[in-house]
Amino acid sequence: MPVVDRPDDRPQRVVVFGAGAVGCYFGAKLAEAGIPVTLIGRAAHMDAVRRDGLLFESRGEQHRVRIAADTRPEAVGDADVVLFCVKTRDTETSARQIAALLRPDALVVSLQNGVDNVERMRGAGIDALGAVVYVAAAMAGPGHLRHSGRGDLVVGEYGSRTQERGEARGSTAEPSARALAVGRLFEGAGVPCRVEADVRAALWDKLVANCAYNAISALGRSRYGPMIDDPDVRELMRETIDECVAVARADGVALTDADVQYESAMRLGEAMREASSSMEQDLSNGRLTEIDSLNGYVVKRGAALGVATPTNRTLTTLVRLLERSAR
Repeated sequence: MPVVDRPDDRPQRVVVFGAGAVGCYFGAKLAEAGIPVTLIGRAAHMDAVRRDGLLFESRGEQHRVRIAADTRPEAVGDADVVLFCVKTRDTETSARQIAALLRPDALVVSLQNGVDNVERMRGAGIDALGAVVYVAAAMAGPGHLRHSGRGDLVVGEYGSRTQERGEARGSTAEPSARALAVGRLFEGAGVPCRVEADVRAALWDKLVANCAYNAISALGRSRYGPMIDDPDVRELMRETIDECVAVARADGVALTDADVQYESAMRLGEAMREASSSMEQDLSNGRLTEIDSLNGYVVKRGAALGVATPTNRTLTTLVRLLERSAR
C-alpha cells in the first residue's frame, strides 16, 4: 500500500474496523463532533446501533449517539481514516482482509494493545500509524458502551518509515504530517491526543501498565482500586514491572526506570479505580485473551534476549490455564 501524507485538518470519513469498546468509544467521540463515522463490528452490536443508536454510558449518565454501522469489511473502501481496533490475535488476518479494499491515500491507525501490531500490519501491506490507547470501557450489551475512565491517545510513526520516490529511510525528529493530521482530528473532537515522532517508547510504557494490571485483574476478578490498595498485589505488580523494563532496555527501547514506571502505574490505578481489565472481561465472557501480546510477549522477548521473566511467565501460564477452563 502506498505511503501518502495527508495534511488535511479533518478527514471526511472515518471507519472503525473492529467496533468493540475501544472502537465504539473513539468512534462515538468523533461522531459527536460532526465527523462522519462508520462502525464495522459484530452483527449483534451493529444491528442494535443501526436500530437505536449507540448507547453511551459514562459517569452514571446515558445518551445515544447516532452513528452508521456495518458488518462488511468492504465498508472501509471510502474511508479517509481507518481506526484499526481488532484484538491483537487477529491483527495479521484482519490486515490482510482489508489491505486491498483501502484507498491508496487512506490513513490507518492501530488502536490496539501490545507493541508489535504495526510491524505485523506492514507484513500485510499496510503502513499504519501506531497509537497508545488510554481508556477504560466495555460493551455492557448489544450496542451498549460503558465508559469508566480516561479517553486519550498518543499517536506517531512506528520507528523508521519507508519514504516514497527513493527518499531516505529512517525516523525523523519531528512528527510526520499524517500523524499530526490524526492528532488534529482527535483534538478537534475533544479527545486529548499527543503526537510523537516515534511512538515505540510510548507503546512500551502502555505495555508495562497492561502487564502490571491486566492479568492480575483477570486472575483475581478484581477492579483496579482493590489491587492498588493491597500491599501484596502492589509488590506483585512491581515485580512484573521490573521484568518488563529489563526486557525493554535489553531490546534497545529507552524506557524510564522501574521506579518511574511503578509510580505511573499507581497513578493510573488511582485514576481508574472502578475499571477492570479487558482481559478480565474476555475471561468472564469465555473469550480468548490478549495475554500473548502482553505478559506473554515480555516472556518471549525476554527469552530471546536472555532476560529472566519468572513473574510474567507465571501470570501468562495461569491466564492460559483459565482460558482453557473458560472455553
